[in-house]
Amino acid sequence: MSAQPYHHGDLRNALLAAAAEAIEQSGPAALSLRELARRAGVSHAAPAHHFGDKAGLLTELAAQGYELLAAAVRAAGPDLAEAGIAYVRFAVGHRAHFTVMFEPGLYHPDDPHLSAARARADEALSAALAASAPQPAREHELKLAAWSIVHGFAQLWNSGSLADRAGEDPATIARAVIGNLLRA
Repeated sequence: MSAQPYHHGDLRNALLAAAAEAIEQSGPAALSLRELARRAGVSHAAPAHHFGDKAGLLTELAAQGYELLAAAVRAAGPDLAEAGIAYVRFAVGHRAHFTVMFEPGLYHPDDPHLSAARARADEALSAALAASAPQPAREHELKLAAWSIVHGFAQLWNSGSLADRAGEDPATIARAVIGNLLRA
């Protein structure tokens, strides 16, 4: 008896989901298109057909990450602290995307789809900042400070560097950290 071939209704998204899972387990360096095809239950040529190469796949994963980040920050509303919490929740909940998004050597950083997705995430973060910035002249500095705080916290959390806080909710801890920034 021969096995029925597996049919994906949305192979592109199935491959992206399999890539995210593989990256969460082993990191982006260990990802191969052949292994990705095996995970998704498709021919080894299928990922190349959809993405061209590994960098093309990771470009799409990064673009997807920026879209998810933009949606999360917009859903948080026009409050800088809540936008920061949304950023941390995104980073913890979508570790593979977060990892790839901030490693431009892994993907095609000049890809138009990626650039548009990155711009939408930046617009969402800027809107939260503009609503909270006490002095518009300092908006750029505050944006860099806010991003540094939440990105650094998320990176520390995801890397396991905050192991002494591992049983705690990262959003709760981040809220206290962000509160210190806003009081400064």
